[in-house]
Amino acid sequence: MGDIHDLVLKHGRQGAMQLVPDEDRRLVDIAAKVLEEENSALGITYSGFCLTALPHRRLPDEQHWERRGQRITLVVEPGRLPDGKGSTKLYGVPYGSRARLILLYLQTQAIRSKSPEVELGRSMKAWMERMGASIGGKAYQDIREQANRISACHLTFMWDGERKSAFSKDSIVKDGIQLWDGLDDRQQRLWVETVKLSDSFFKALKEHPVPIWEPAIKAIATQSMAIDIYVWLSYRLHVLGRATPITWAAVHGQFGAGYRAVRQFKPRFIECLKTALAVYPDARVDVTDAGLVLHPSAPPVPERELALLR
Repeated sequence: MGDIHDLVLKHGRQGAMQLVPDEDRRLVDIAAKVLEEENSALGITYSGFCLTALPHRRLPDEQHWERRGQRITLVVEPGRLPDGKGSTKLYGVPYGSRARLILLYLQTQAIRSKSPEVELGRSMKAWMERMGASIGGKAYQDIREQANRISACHLTFMWDGERKSAFSKDSIVKDGIQLWDGLDDRQQRLWVETVKLSDSFFKALKEHPVPIWEPAIKAIATQSMAIDIYVWLSYRLHVLGRATPITWAAVHGQFGAGYRAVRQFKPRFIECLKTALAVYPDARVDVTDAGLVLHPSAPPVPERELALLR
């Protein structure tokens, strides 16, 4: 995939556009933006989210989510929050790109501040806007819905070979993320509240943080599968000691929820893989008939930024 970046460097954005098939022109545009980016800011995610992920589409509210990744299984169970009328409301499992953006923000700020308490103030508003997530109109309602789902759900990460899960049937945040229904001046309250990550989730995050490049997420912020592939590659590639093959069956098992057969899944995955590689210039990944071959690659963020995690 480095060929796209090489073309942009050699011929410029417009020149590279003329040298690729029509369907790859969007990749040239993404690659050019990434190569022009001077922002070295990093984000943080928990390693468990690099090996398995939330659903891409909405599930029935009462349905739980279970996904198997390499050496790990994620179970997400729907939960209830007070409805303000003396009862409770069931919220289904969080899903899609906005749920991923909210989680990335919470995890990044917790590690940066070295505290489970995260401000939902101007910093969150600015970050969401940098990611292209408007906070007005329907976009606000979508963010509110995913925030409620994140608040209500319970997670279990089960690592193979470990008697005790990293955390089991615990929430991501304590007491919920309080967002208003309306779009009047009360909405501003969203940006002055704080939220606290649960003790077990914060502990797991501190022990297993994975750095990602914020501008890369911005470039693919509306594409949930591309985000999942990018964070997976960010976790795996720079620690490899040799070329590592991954079968299509294994790739389908991790990323193919919603696709019954590998042959149905492959075209969509390859499309999203190309997008993820467009924002990770140093990634070295080959696509073969048997699956993927991952090669040792430089990390997605500069070494100086990794000092934050030490």
